[in-house]
Amino acid sequence: MLANRSGSAAVEMALCMPLLLALMFGSAEAGNYFMNEHSLVKAVRDGARFAARRPFSDYTGCTATSSSLITDTQNIVMGGYLASASITTPNISTSNVTVTTNCMSAAGGQNMLGIYRGRTGCGATAGCAQVVTVTAQVPYRSILRSLGFSGIGMNLNASSQAAVGGI
Repeated sequence: MLANRSGSAAVEMALCMPLLLALMFGSAEAGNYFMNEHSLVKAVRDGARFAARRPFSDYTGCTATSSSLITDTQNIVMGGYLASASITTPNISTSNVTVTTNCMSAAGGQNMLGIYRGRTGCGATAGCAQVVTVTAQVPYRSILRSLGFSGIGMNLNASSQAAVGGI
């Protein structure tokens, strides 16, 4: 009777199953997290590129921008298009996306070169470059929320900067 091993495989499986399930669900959750983070980073980068290619007339100073620029950039981040018909980035709304600008002057009071030479529209006397920053913060939604895991209040954050080209 002591040599009977007919149930040993079932006992081993019962001992290993929690570890295997944790690895399986953990891998799925990590993949979902990185996929959502990647899509948010890409959307924010696209929004910054779009805002940087707008004309200098949309930028009226170091901090102020036109409201259409902000709205259009938010639509690009949310859906990839100017019209906000479809949202491709999960859990994102206009309140999650901020568009800010600032001016950068050349070091030592020297004039900027290229398209920024002699530009005085952003508050500097010698010339300055306008830089737009697009940031987004969205709550992370766990794929395991149906099993009772909520994501523990985690947020996905992304930020991207681009120099305004005035094209």
